[in-house]
Amino acid sequence: MKTKLQRSLFAAALVLTVLGAGKVTAQNRINNLRPYDQSGINVFEAPKDTAAAFEEIKVKFGAGFTQSFQNLKHKNATGNLYKISPGFNTANANLFMDVQLADGIRLNLTSYLSSRHHNETWVKGGYIQFDKLPFKGEIWDRIMAVTTLKVGHMEINYGDQHYRRSDGGQTIYNPFADNYILDAFTTEIGGEVLVRKLDFFGVAGVSNGMIKGNIDVLTPTDQDANIHKTPAVYFKGGYDKQLSDIIRVRVAASYYTNKSSGGQTLYGGDRTGSNYFMVLEKAGSSASAQAFSGRVNPGFSKEVDAMQLNGFVKAKGLELFGTYEAAQGRTKNETKERKANQVAMDAVYRFGKNENLFFGARYNTLNVRLPDVAAVGTAPAIIYTQDMKVNRVAFGAGWFLTRNILLKGEYVRQEFKDLPVADYRNGGQFKGYVVQAVVGF
Repeated sequence: MKTKLQRSLFAAALVLTVLGAGKVTAQNRINNLRPYDQSGINVFEAPKDTAAAFEEIKVKFGAGFTQSFQNLKHKNATGNLYKISPGFNTANANLFMDVQLADGIRLNLTSYLSSRHHNETWVKGGYIQFDKLPFKGEIWDRIMAVTTLKVGHMEINYGDQHYRRSDGGQTIYNPFADNYILDAFTTEIGGEVLVRKLDFFGVAGVSNGMIKGNIDVLTPTDQDANIHKTPAVYFKGGYDKQLSDIIRVRVAASYYTNKSSGGQTLYGGDRTGSNYFMVLEKAGSSASAQAFSGRVNPGFSKEVDAMQLNGFVKAKGLELFGTYEAAQGRTKNETKERKANQVAMDAVYRFGKNENLFFGARYNTLNVRLPDVAAVGTAPAIIYTQDMKVNRVAFGAGWFLTRNILLKGEYVRQEFKDLPVADYRNGGQFKGYVVQAVVGF
């Protein structure tokens, strides 16, 4: 019964997507929305246009589809890994519904129709964005001329890298096959304020600090008797300017803190999974249960403080995007905080008509201290006496057949270092290529 219902929902979503996409015209385009196709690349915060006229409620359906083929090989010190061979991965699909509710007010609802971690339809979240308020008065007009408000269950605006990552079937913004090793991304219930003035911008937000709603009292442990949840608070500030016809510069700094959570997921909030299927996973694993192959979650589930610095330069077709990230936190079974540090650099060159061709390189490295397995009551015990190091180098290339259709490929090599012998990733590495066919509209 469940399978039939899922298929019916999937079919209905596809029909609505096709019908909605066919009606996207100048008359019913949604205002202040980041496009889901090629034109959305290098768009960070959604654009703001307060001059657009409102006539009636408008609805737009969009989608992101990704089909991957991978030929990756992996190894570790013991050889007890899941056996993999070249083949197609589970296709990912997202459904977007955007509604112009009123003048300067729009609603977004995003659903994962199919993904590695959840093969069934799964709602990512939804929010309302206010670029105008339904109040009359010059003071409100002045405030909202530079202000955007978002309220709901939404992808929080921490860091800039989340604007370039793959999110389920929506992979058109990412010139590579997967995201950073330490993937800062989560959806939380809350609100944020964005102010933009003279090429400067600032964000302040507060959320429940968890990927979903939670009204439960926290369970005390021997290490942490605190049973009170606290909200997460985050800030972001930066400068984004088109210096000339060919040069754009953007710099941003973000900070996120949550002092007592029932399930903090800043580095584990992706509900879709990575696009490196089953690499460095144990024999007997499954693609859905072990959905984040190649990534590292430091497990800061009780407390976390994180900072991310980003720099972006585009000169004609050349793009440089850099990230430095430092975080510390712990689980409820620990008394001391652990640290994680990540550096990443993308260099991408786009050329051809409308920059429809590109090639690029990415370097990503992570140092992180993992929690001792003995501390969370799992046997056999693994004691981490030093930071684990993970290094990744990737080379990618792509071709936009149209602004909605992308074919891209990546060669990647990643290795894990300084792990205890008891950790199955000890001596681990993987390498090979991933090819993806992508549609976004």
